[in-house]
Amino acid sequence: MSATAGEDRLLPHLKRVMVELQQTRTRLRSLERRESEPIAIVGIGCRYPGGVSSPEELWELVARGGDAIGPFPADRGWDLERLFDPDPDRAGASYVRHGGFLEDVGGFDADFFGIDSHEALTMDPQQRLLLECAWEAFEDAGIDPESLSGSQTGVFAGAAFSDYGLDAHLPELEHLRITGSATSIASGRVAYTFGLEGPAVSVDAACSSSLVAVHLASQALRAGECSLALAGGVTVLATPTLFIGLSRQRSLAPDGRCKSFGAGADGMGFAEGVGLLVLERLSDARAHNHRVLALLRGSAVNQDGASNGLTVHNGPAQERVMRQALSQAGLTPADIDVVEAHSTGTSLGDPIEAQAIISTYGQGRTDGALRLGTVKSNIGHTQLASGVAGVIKMAMAMRHGLLPKTLHAEEPSSRVDWSEGEVALLSAPLSWPAGARPRRAGVSSFGMSGTNAHVILEEAPRDQAPAEGPVHGRAPELAVLPFVISAKSHEALSAQAERLRLHVTAHAEIELLDIAATLALHRAHLRERAAILAADREELLAALLALAGGEQPANLLRGIATSGNGSGLSAAEAASGMPADREAARERLRPLADAHVHGIAVDWRPLFPSESCDYTPLPTYAFQRERYWLSPAVARADADSLDRPLTDLPSTVNP
Repeated sequence: MSATAGEDRLLPHLKRVMVELQQTRTRLRSLERRESEPIAIVGIGCRYPGGVSSPEELWELVARGGDAIGPFPADRGWDLERLFDPDPDRAGASYVRHGGFLEDVGGFDADFFGIDSHEALTMDPQQRLLLECAWEAFEDAGIDPESLSGSQTGVFAGAAFSDYGLDAHLPELEHLRITGSATSIASGRVAYTFGLEGPAVSVDAACSSSLVAVHLASQALRAGECSLALAGGVTVLATPTLFIGLSRQRSLAPDGRCKSFGAGADGMGFAEGVGLLVLERLSDARAHNHRVLALLRGSAVNQDGASNGLTVHNGPAQERVMRQALSQAGLTPADIDVVEAHSTGTSLGDPIEAQAIISTYGQGRTDGALRLGTVKSNIGHTQLASGVAGVIKMAMAMRHGLLPKTLHAEEPSSRVDWSEGEVALLSAPLSWPAGARPRRAGVSSFGMSGTNAHVILEEAPRDQAPAEGPVHGRAPELAVLPFVISAKSHEALSAQAERLRLHVTAHAEIELLDIAATLALHRAHLRERAAILAADREELLAALLALAGGEQPANLLRGIATSGNGSGLSAAEAASGMPADREAARERLRPLADAHVHGIAVDWRPLFPSESCDYTPLPTYAFQRERYWLSPAVARADADSLDRPLTDLPSTVNP
């Protein structure tokens, strides 16, 4: 065989190898990009002390320097008179009688989630909070929660075993106690209720749990194990056991407040709460046109190992986890403006953490000192919901361009040598304007388990940041707009209308077109429905007031949707050549509105083209809560008040 013939046979093989090599390089670059791709926060739901029920309300609290610490709750069956004793050695007592508590923690909308009232009574209130908060987080992201059934959405929830109802002996409910109290069910129930088919993981790493959950969710998103994820944590103080136990250890601040890094730090102030983030790869968020609130650039988790004590923090381990998160983000310490610290206000833990921060972030800075603060000074230590509270605070701070004051830190702790690095406590609010590079924050959370977590947060890309006003710059071309509202009950529909009325009144900058588009395209359409055909803000507000009060003016249609009620309709014809006259336009839209309120599917998209409308966050669902609470003093009374006899219950549960 001649050399030329051999070359001719070899050439196609070489070409094929070159093509395969090129394809391999492309796949490797794609994998590398995916592994380092920022994770977008596209939605937030939360409940924290001080009546906080949204990220906006948490921001309002910290921005004004609010203190959410209050007396022990009187609605949980605690024997408050016998519980308090100033003597820290008094068995069964607490020398503290203040903390950060949620309002109406026993309230739950069981009917909304289709949960039997007996099961709701036995459910750990942490499970109930996660369900309601998950719905609110999805709505905040502009995602219809019902549309996620069957999707590869993951749930990563920091949750620990609760002592809720342990002393309440009701044999008739024993078969429900397993799923009601199991930590694994905390995430599993969310996935089951919403039909989510991505990973569902309950994380108990003590106080670092919610940040560990965020870290695991980010990894799962980058690995393609899920396309969307809920991540965060929850804690409810169902009994005073924690206060009693830590009173024996003299670990609590007598006034219940975390004086983080302050000279007056005298112990921990405990609290409760829930916070959930909706996370998505940035490329997916852009493809789905989701609002990006902030980015998770990097995260890391490690362990203290053999430290000076089982629950004693390890400074070198904290340094390592911060540097690992920076490395994963591809950033240096100088790229970070502020650290939202774990600090709980203890004389032992705070100096250890401060020294780790100074060593990691306070060296060789040329653009000014690193700023240091914590939301615990406002709301207390919310434990498994604390790390995500710091993330929410920092995301909102980036949006508003302000670093809030950390309370009780006017005089820095003398136990820390602050001269060893460029780190400054946020003893006063500080402007945080946008600059040449993105604003960034580190957020820490360290558990008594020894598990440490640190995440690097970055402001949303300028083209993806939430707008403070309309960005499309186009006035509505429709003389009349349809505003569709729904709920699962008559009472909830009225409450939803009132919430929306107050919001529209308070935010005159929001365009009506965006409100209508958000209601039509980004919310679930539930059984009880209303449609308002309004030409201006005054008409909308008047109709909302009427709906809230049970009245029905001519431009308000109401109905009850039933499944399988006819084939779908499109708004395309109505959108084409809409009359300029208000009444003529109203009549053009009325058949569509009437069909919608009676359960016929209407495709509203032709009325709201994406180039003309912006998603705008609106009040989330108005849950109608009834009280479900087990405690020794009230267990029998609560059970006897339920709407079915205790004997009318299934006798088995599926393992």
